[in-house]
Amino acid sequence: MCGRYSLSISPETIASLFNFYSNVEAIPPRFNIAPTQTATVLRLDRDGNRELVPLRWGLVPRWSKDLASGSKMINARSETAAEKPAFRDAFRKRRCLVPATGFYEWQKLDAQTKQPFYIYRPDGRPLVMAGLWESWKRKDELPPVETFTILTTEANLTMQFLHDRMPVFLQQEQFSDWLRCDSTNIQSVQDMMQPAVESLLVMHAVSRRVNSPADDDVSLVEPESTIPQKCDAKPVQRYRQKSLFD
Repeated sequence: MCGRYSLSISPETIASLFNFYSNVEAIPPRFNIAPTQTATVLRLDRDGNRELVPLRWGLVPRWSKDLASGSKMINARSETAAEKPAFRDAFRKRRCLVPATGFYEWQKLDAQTKQPFYIYRPDGRPLVMAGLWESWKRKDELPPVETFTILTTEANLTMQFLHDRMPVFLQQEQFSDWLRCDSTNIQSVQDMMQPAVESLLVMHAVSRRVNSPADDDVSLVEPESTIPQKCDAKPVQRYRQKSLFD
């Protein structure tokens, strides 16, 4: 699952990552992107050119009566997205890439307490999540609302002590095929949606301030100085070392 993420990236990194050099502007750093908020994604325009656009997180199907359904569709299961009515049209025609510096997941400590963790690449490079986007037409004369969702898959060993799901991460050589929406590459797209290799991610515990969407500053991604006694930090250290020295 992915319920919060961060994006703090330079225009130069964006350009190099996506092979996109047309009017790349600085993206304001975000450290706590939450559902229903606007975030930057990359997609193809009508002419097949790459474009960076701000979309609302939480996919709203075209047939939805209002925007409220989007808050429940921030993630789509990769195993069923091609068949589910809410996602199948976007899966075939409107795929996108969602850049992130890292994302958050929570470990349940007891009935009332969850410890958030920040998860990221050990080399500092950005992550790119597989996404779908949709355009929802309002009943009034206002422009349509464009929204997106993040695809998820089974968690790898690194993530399993936190959650049984994780985002689908794509590599640079997969971007073109993912964005190219035609009937000939559906199976190859399905094959891309696999759990990440164990060496891709490391993590550390962070402040519970991230629970509030109103908080958005760099301190949210910094290691928490005091970790609750019930928090199992051992897997974090084990996979961190494995990732750095693989």
